[in-house]
Amino acid sequence: MTKPLCIIFDLDGTLVDSAPDLAATGNELLRRRGRGQVSFDAVRSMVGKGALVLMDEMMAATGSPASQEELKAMLPEFIEYYGANIAANTVPFPGVHKALAGLAEREALMAVCTNKFEQLSHTLLEQMELSHHFSAVLGGDSLPIRKPDGGHVLGTIERVGGDPARSIMVGDSHNDIDAALDAGVKSIAVSFGYTDIPPRELGADHVIDHFDELLPAIDVLMD
Repeated sequence: MTKPLCIIFDLDGTLVDSAPDLAATGNELLRRRGRGQVSFDAVRSMVGKGALVLMDEMMAATGSPASQEELKAMLPEFIEYYGANIAANTVPFPGVHKALAGLAEREALMAVCTNKFEQLSHTLLEQMELSHHFSAVLGGDSLPIRKPDGGHVLGTIERVGGDPARSIMVGDSHNDIDAALDAGVKSIAVSFGYTDIPPRELGADHVIDHFDELLPAIDVLMD
C-alpha cells in the first residue's frame, strides 16, 4: 500500500508574508536602544533564521554588533512585542488557502517546519486561519537541532507519520533547501520569499512562482 504524500512547509516567506511585522519588531527594539532603523528590504533577507539571528544582524547593521549576552537579554522583549503584533501586517501569500485545501482533498499529511519559535508559529497560523491544515508544527526550539540540519525536517516527517521517500519540503531559503538535501527529501522553492540567494540557485528540485503551481509541481516530483 502506497504511503500518503507528506508535504512539509516553512512558515515565514513561504506560507505567510511576515516580514513587515518582524521588521517592525526588530526596529522597535533598535529604537529603544537609541539605534537607527533597518530598511524593510534589508530585513527581508535576514528573516528565516530565527529571532536571535534576526536581531544579531539588525544590531550589526546599525552599529556595533551585540554580544551573545545582549541578544539573549533581548529575546523576551522581542517575543513580547512580536507576539502582541504578530498579525498586524502579516498575510498568507496568494493561493495558499486554495493550495492547502487541494492537498487536504488528496489526504496529504501536512506539517510546518520553521526556525521560528514553536509557540509563536502556532499563534501566527491560528491568526492566519491556517492551523487546521497541519498535523504538527515544529519550531526552531522544538528539537535539539534546527534547519539547515536535515534532522529538523526528518523529525517533522516522523511526527506526522510520514515517509521521507514520499515527502517534499517547501521553502524559500537555503536553510529550507539545504535541510531537505541533508534529509534526503525532495524540495520545492518558492520564488517570492526571503532569500539573499536567487531562488533558482538554491538547489531545489522545483521552483514555483505562485501557490497555484504547487500541486502540479508535486505531481511532477512524485511521478
